[in-house]
Amino acid sequence: MHLLQPKPIIVTLEIAPSDMAVFNRLREAHFPGHANYLQAHVTLFHKLPGMESSIPEVLACNSRRPSFSLLVDGIVNFGTGIAYTLNSPELQELHAGLQAAFDPWLVRQDRQPLRPHITIQNKVTAFKAAQLHAQLKQAFVPFSIMATGFATWAYLRGPWKALDRFMFTE
Repeated sequence: MHLLQPKPIIVTLEIAPSDMAVFNRLREAHFPGHANYLQAHVTLFHKLPGMESSIPEVLACNSRRPSFSLLVDGIVNFGTGIAYTLNSPELQELHAGLQAAFDPWLVRQDRQPLRPHITIQNKVTAFKAAQLHAQLKQAFVPFSIMATGFATWAYLRGPWKALDRFMFTE
C-alpha cells in the first residue's frame, strides 16, 4: 500500500534491523532524551511532496534490486553532535538515479551530493560532542552494514509517521 498524504515526505534507506540495533543503542545512550523521538536512520531525501503518486512508483521500481552493503568508515563530530559516516559506491549511484527521477520536486538540500551518515548524538554542547567523539574513535574499526530497502515518512514537526516500506528483492 502506498499512502499519499498532504504533508511532505522523507525518504530513508532501510538497514538490516540487527545492524541498526547498534546505532539505536548509541542514540538512546547519547542523544538528549527530550529531542530523541526517532530511531537511528539514513536520510536520502528530506522533503518530497506527499501527494505526488510517482514518488512511491519510483521507489517501488528501484527496490527491485538486491540488498547491498555499506561501509561504516568513520565517526564525525559536526559541532553539536556525532554521526557515523557511510561509504558505498552502489548507494551513490542509486541516489543519483533517484535524484534524477525526483528532480522536479527537489529542495536545495536534496540536490546536494549525498553524504550518508547515521546520527547518534545531536543538540548537545560542543564540549559533550568532542568528548563522545574522542571516546568512540578510540575503539573504532570500520565495519559493514546491509541496506535492505527504502522507507517513507510523514514529517510531523518533530516525530515522523511511518508511511511505506519498499524492501529490496533479489
